[in-house]
Amino acid sequence: MHYGWVILLVGTLGLMMTTPGQTIGVSVFLDPIIDDLGATRAGVSLLYTLGTLAGALALPFVGRAIDRRGPRLAVGWIAGAFAAACVYMATVTSLPALALGFVLLRGLGQGALGLVSLHVINVWFVRRRGLAVGVTGVGIAIATAGFPWLIEAWVAGFGWRTAYALLGGLVALTILPLGIAFFRSQPERFGLLPDGGRPRPGPATVEPRFTLAEARRSPAFWLLTAGVTCISALSTALVFHHYDLMATVGIDRAAATTTFAWFAWVIAVTHLGVGALSDRLDPRVPLVAMLLLQALALVAAGRVTAGSLPVYGALLGMTMGVAGNVSGTVFARFFGRAALGGIKGTAQTVSVAGTAAGPLLLAWSAEGLGGYLPALSALLPIPLLLAVACGLALRPPRPPVHGP
Repeated sequence: MHYGWVILLVGTLGLMMTTPGQTIGVSVFLDPIIDDLGATRAGVSLLYTLGTLAGALALPFVGRAIDRRGPRLAVGWIAGAFAAACVYMATVTSLPALALGFVLLRGLGQGALGLVSLHVINVWFVRRRGLAVGVTGVGIAIATAGFPWLIEAWVAGFGWRTAYALLGGLVALTILPLGIAFFRSQPERFGLLPDGGRPRPGPATVEPRFTLAEARRSPAFWLLTAGVTCISALSTALVFHHYDLMATVGIDRAAATTTFAWFAWVIAVTHLGVGALSDRLDPRVPLVAMLLLQALALVAAGRVTAGSLPVYGALLGMTMGVAGNVSGTVFARFFGRAALGGIKGTAQTVSVAGTAAGPLLLAWSAEGLGGYLPALSALLPIPLLLAVACGLALRPPRPPVHGP
């Protein structure tokens, strides 16, 4: 069996274990934290925004460290620190401490652990990269569907503080030892080729080899980053305020949690389906599709009812499923593996900044404008305009010419 399939399995587990630092995990804790600390929704959203921004600043450095030192060493210290961050959240008793907790959760979980887990898959797959990243969608769907129910049960049974400590233990018992045991750097170092097999005589597949500086000078890098950031900002905003958004239209918490199961499995099917096709598709097709789906999800969010809840969940799931595959494959497809950690780390810094801004905008709308609909309407043109720009202007960058 090609060792890349082991990498894919453990890398997928790493992506699943980012959930305590993802918005879908934090959102379950949001109301208990607000009640316990006596904070306002807008105040906690602001801290979440600042924490997310601060956590994202380290990602370019994390990416370059992965390029230099390899994913095995990186996953050890990232997963260990992330487990400790979850345990730290159990001790938070003030707003400044909560802000620090958000920095650690977002920077280490949603940021660094996701970056190294996806990076190691990208370096072990080239021709089958789309399919491999598509397979990760199944694991992400299991985490998306299962973690909210698990966290809800732990919060109800033990309180939100113990629930966070238990999540830290779960990270420490899973991806921390398994990542150290199984993550490896590029397969060529072990006499193997990406996608399976051993080196064969004849010309090898020519990959682009962009440096980070060369990628940042490319218009394609910024168009891709803008598209992914748009989805990160708007989808994160919808998920972060999911329970309150549902409550404003009379949908109770149990039914709102069910939505995560709806869109989790839509994510899985979409992620896998797009992954199977993406290696042969023009990358503009999934990129434009995800932006148009995001626009439809914003429209559905502003008009959701108990009867249309599955439709809303499906639209949000398709958006995130396509976006996950685009983010996971197109940067490597356009720029190669040579400096992928630094390139993805830089793009992810901008993307994570988007996840910080989105929830804050909806919180201001809810508290200052009497509801979420004004912000949802104002944000709608953004994905539509980006869809047009990407459809018309995105092209694979010309590979740089390097000396021997």
